[in-house]
Amino acid sequence: MNFNHSQKVATAHAITDLLTANGVDTRDDLHAWLGQQANRAVLRTVKGVGPKSIDYIGNLVGRSQVAVDVHLRTFAADAGVPDLRYEQLRAVYEEAAAILGHDQGELEHAVWRYRSGAV
Repeated sequence: MNFNHSQKVATAHAITDLLTANGVDTRDDLHAWLGQQANRAVLRTVKGVGPKSIDYIGNLVGRSQVAVDVHLRTFAADAGVPDLRYEQLRAVYEEAAAILGHDQGELEHAVWRYRSGAV
């Protein structure tokens, strides 16, 4: 990982320590562990970890989630969706995926790629 800030390195170490202390050793362990709301709350206690980080980590281990970042916020604003709290905007994307018949994580990634210019 190429972190440019010492706090990000400290956060990565803290996450690793927390997961180790909770017996999370593999990708499958982490996938299952993140399925418990209480564990997600524990992960939030790490300095620098918010809901977006948790959703992103979930995507990395195969959980199909929407990690709302600046690209998804900009796309929503351009579409006329007002400025919403993280959880509210994530729910909008989840509902849009359901209505469109798309996987949540795939929709999130498509919007991210479009807004970031990676298309």
